[in-house]
Amino acid sequence: MSGDGGGANSGSLPGRGLRLDGQRALVTGAGRGIGLACAEGLAAAGAAVTLLSRTRSELEEAAASIETAGGRADVLVCDCTDADAVSEVIGGASDHWDVLVNNAGTNRPQSFLEVTREAFDEVMRINVTGAFFVAQTVAAKMAATGEGGSIINMSSQMAHVGGARRSVYCASKHALEGMTKAMAIDLAPHRIRVNTVCPTFVLTPMTAAYFEDEAFLADTLGRIPLGRLAEMNDVTGAVVFLASDASAMITGSALKVDGGWTAI
Repeated sequence: MSGDGGGANSGSLPGRGLRLDGQRALVTGAGRGIGLACAEGLAAAGAAVTLLSRTRSELEEAAASIETAGGRADVLVCDCTDADAVSEVIGGASDHWDVLVNNAGTNRPQSFLEVTREAFDEVMRINVTGAFFVAQTVAAKMAATGEGGSIINMSSQMAHVGGARRSVYCASKHALEGMTKAMAIDLAPHRIRVNTVCPTFVLTPMTAAYFEDEAFLADTLGRIPLGRLAEMNDVTGAVVFLASDASAMITGSALKVDGGWTAI
């Protein structure tokens, strides 16, 4: 990481490109779903990726798949909601990272009047508290190297609008957006950029069951001007862009991968 921060070869020719050769990236919640797709995308762009979650077996399988495809991957097992574990496992790692994809998150859809304290605490603990202390720990390692970095917090279109049965989730993602803007200001002197990626509903094996409900699918598509659900590549493309020097002047921003949902 050099120059103005945000990726290798900063300050080189215009249109620096989307390659991440020589970079190291940490992805949380990387055992499956969007986190795994992000790790695969970063590895395909040339980064050495560290996959982190609570489940070693998933991580090792994912890392093996990345390596079979020609990438480089290793694993860290950690519960992102345990600040002491984050400090010990991430903070104590011998490596530092040039890129963090702060992806671990959850949702507990409930109507506002039905939200339980347990559900509220779980969503906020993972989506806000966990994200905060992972980012703080990785940023400290980035700052210590003096080489800059890129932190990408995985947010949501629901960070910019409201949604039925999403009061706690919206609260957590709106908080993540505010945190990202403040982080960007505090970390700019260290040449660390901080942004969010805000997907709409993404079609994955885990979400496919939701869209078997034809009414829900029709309502969702009716809110997306582009007329389709997001796919994994839509999200990973945004992540690779924000990790790379192609976005070297972008910090404190939200990249909405929502097909126009929030434009309405």
